[in-house]
Amino acid sequence: MFSIFKTSRLSFYAKTSQISKTLQLKSLFFSLKPQTRPFHPKNAGIVHLLNTQNTDSLPSQSRNSYLIELCLSGSLEQALNYLDSMQKLDICVDQDAFIALVNLCERERAHDEGLRLHSIASEKMAPYSVRLGNAFLSMFVRFGDMGRAWYVFGNFFERDLFSWNVLIGGYAKAGIFGKALCLYQKLLWVGGMKPDVYTFPCVLRTCGGVPDLKRGKEVHVHVIRFGFEADVDIVNALITMYVKCGDLGSARLVFDGMRRRDRISWNAMISGYFENEECMEGLRLFITMREVLMDPDFITLSSVISACELLGDKTLGREIHGYVTKIGFLNDVSVCNFLMKMYSSFGKWEEAEFIFRKMGSKDVVSWNIMISVYDNNSLPEKAVETYKMIEEDGIRPDEITIASVISACACLGELELGIKLHELAKRTGFISDVIVVNTLIDMYSRCKSIDKALEVFRQIPVKDVISWNAIILGLQLNNRYFETLFFFRQMKLNLKPNSVTLFSVLSACTTACARIGALMRGKEIHAHALRTGVVFDGFLPKILLDMYVRCGRMKSAWNQFYSNKRDVSAWTILLTGYAEQRQGVLAVELFNRMVDSKVNPDEVTFIALLCACSRSGMVTEGLEYFNSMQQKYLIIPNLKHYACIVDLLGRAGKLKEAYEFIQKIPMKPDAAIWGALLNACRIHQSVELGELAAEHIFATDRKHVGYYILLCKLYADSGKWDRVAKVSKMMREEGVTVDPGCSWMEVKREVHTFVGGDNFHPRIKEINAVLEEFYEKMNAVGFSNPECGSVDDVEASKDEIFCGHSERLAIAYGLINTARGMPIWVQKNLYMCQSCHNTIKFISKIVCRDFFVRDTEQSHHFTDGICSCNDEGYLLRLNRLKSYNIG
Repeated sequence: MFSIFKTSRLSFYAKTSQISKTLQLKSLFFSLKPQTRPFHPKNAGIVHLLNTQNTDSLPSQSRNSYLIELCLSGSLEQALNYLDSMQKLDICVDQDAFIALVNLCERERAHDEGLRLHSIASEKMAPYSVRLGNAFLSMFVRFGDMGRAWYVFGNFFERDLFSWNVLIGGYAKAGIFGKALCLYQKLLWVGGMKPDVYTFPCVLRTCGGVPDLKRGKEVHVHVIRFGFEADVDIVNALITMYVKCGDLGSARLVFDGMRRRDRISWNAMISGYFENEECMEGLRLFITMREVLMDPDFITLSSVISACELLGDKTLGREIHGYVTKIGFLNDVSVCNFLMKMYSSFGKWEEAEFIFRKMGSKDVVSWNIMISVYDNNSLPEKAVETYKMIEEDGIRPDEITIASVISACACLGELELGIKLHELAKRTGFISDVIVVNTLIDMYSRCKSIDKALEVFRQIPVKDVISWNAIILGLQLNNRYFETLFFFRQMKLNLKPNSVTLFSVLSACTTACARIGALMRGKEIHAHALRTGVVFDGFLPKILLDMYVRCGRMKSAWNQFYSNKRDVSAWTILLTGYAEQRQGVLAVELFNRMVDSKVNPDEVTFIALLCACSRSGMVTEGLEYFNSMQQKYLIIPNLKHYACIVDLLGRAGKLKEAYEFIQKIPMKPDAAIWGALLNACRIHQSVELGELAAEHIFATDRKHVGYYILLCKLYADSGKWDRVAKVSKMMREEGVTVDPGCSWMEVKREVHTFVGGDNFHPRIKEINAVLEEFYEKMNAVGFSNPECGSVDDVEASKDEIFCGHSERLAIAYGLINTARGMPIWVQKNLYMCQSCHNTIKFISKIVCRDFFVRDTEQSHHFTDGICSCNDEGYLLRLNRLKSYNIG
């Protein structure tokens, strides 16, 4: 509060100070220096005026009076020019005129000019008199320049109470509470002064800001000792202090003991209850306030509306809205803003919109709230439209406006508008606001411009946990998994994540670990979560369970399952693991255990169960579970369930039944359903039906690369390479590309990448030597041409397109760099061809080691020359090729 002292208060302290009476007024004689404010030709008129006057007859007091008049009129530039002229002519400037200049700089927020005046005074007048020192002290506190304020305070000749009050208030306003309280102690024991009505409110607010209840109670004792317990302003500050420290009992005792209460007293106590989540007590006190005929103001009503929002009481909120209307406060912008915010929290965006449209005048906060209302209620289009209305009304958006609209652009994928807002943030200086840059990172990430998001991130001078969270999630969304793990590591070096941010980071990183097979990275993250105590927070246990399942570590998955809440989502994740491993029998057993445990399955559970039945050839069981969904568990099947049944029938060779099932689906089949049929046609070489399925797919989805690959495989397996060429041409026309064959594996906590045909790996010669050795052994026992590994050149060409053989490189590297007998885990982005499948089976038998290879279709576990897939699909494909007389 002391940063807004008026000049009159300054004069009051100066006149009443006993010290100032003993001081003689000093006059200041200036000599112009090159580094000070230069003399400009525009000052020539004033200099000429002074020169033409009779300087002997014109007293210096008249000139100083004229300077004071310029200051009182607010003419800062003229006053400084006049000061320059007096300097030029070596005319005496007395203390009153100089103080008037300092006060004018304070009022005009003229920081540079104030510094110049301080430089002159430090050279000519240190130590300062009380009046001059107080003027400089008040000015620097107003500027927020506490370093220079402390310097001025130390250069006082003597200080009065105003000096202490201003500096204590300045430190409190700057949030330097410890220094403010230390000064208060010095005021009492070193300064030897008695605090007044200006000292106590500031010190009490400081105690509340820390918060420091013990020190606040000491100050309360001082209030009583010095006889200020009846001062309303001080008692109001006491209530606020106790409220901020969480001691509502003491606050209420002070409130009840007041002989006279003003509206601020009631507001302090009512809002105190709300701030400490004692909403019902606050509402009771509000009712009491009305009963004693104390009219509420906009602060009271804003607090009560916020309480309704906190309680989530829609009925009470509407009643308060009616009361606000009745007493005529709907014209108050702040009250309307709080009402809109309340209705937004209730999910009633229509009511918030109604209030917004009825408002006579709106400030930027009103527009911000309305944009946020739309954004929070999944109405980004309306948020963007509202922003355009701001531009039409000529209201200057602030950082909250820009951040909210950028968030809406992220939801809509409106990259063009997002870029414009980025440019606006640069022009207005809001780009330095951390909320703006964080939303920019999110927007660019969602709009698939991750490199632009990285550029914004790197330009943030001080990154908070949300900044790190945003970029890590952005990298994960854009499939940049290696960088996701790298940035998470960097984050831990620079900043300690809080529980919310760590949860978000781990969500992204555990997904990345599962997809690239970086299990050790996932375990490190799991350990970090244990150390920081957030391992049981939110959905983190389920994310960790999912990671172990995706990496094929079912034993670790079971340990995670038993260590946390075993709800339906946990059971479903385990079911998904068994489905991916084609262990339908175990999946069915797990489902029965779940039901026996009184856990009701949901629609996602049945998707996992039906997938398990489909991949294990359990047609009868799958159809039974599908029928029981609606009859026994009252779950209405959706498109994903229907796709599972098409896959179930199709994989079993029941293509006609699968097609007839699609015809009977009570809703329009989507691309996934026709894709399941296309995959079945690929497996069983039904070209005509496959083309029909593809026709339906490409009518709605021409960008999904997976469907093109399925169709190419169908044609390639059938020997129709001319049609493969046509599909490739269509892909080029649509701008669809196939990723090269790539495999990942983790060795000694480092993730290694292998690309088919890539000879740039630093140890590629050793890798090829190992493979050549195995190829020779395969030839010796009757395997034909394992380097190509297919029936003929046509099949070899197909394998190069759809496989790439990168998993062989990974297996060989693992054999070189891991201990004998250790299992090797490999992840792959494409399917594994027959050649690689046979090669890895052979290697597993020769070296007596287990290999786990997960491709896009399934997980393969090779041990002693046998694969867990039982060669499903590979033998069928070989027989079909022979039937086409290929090879």
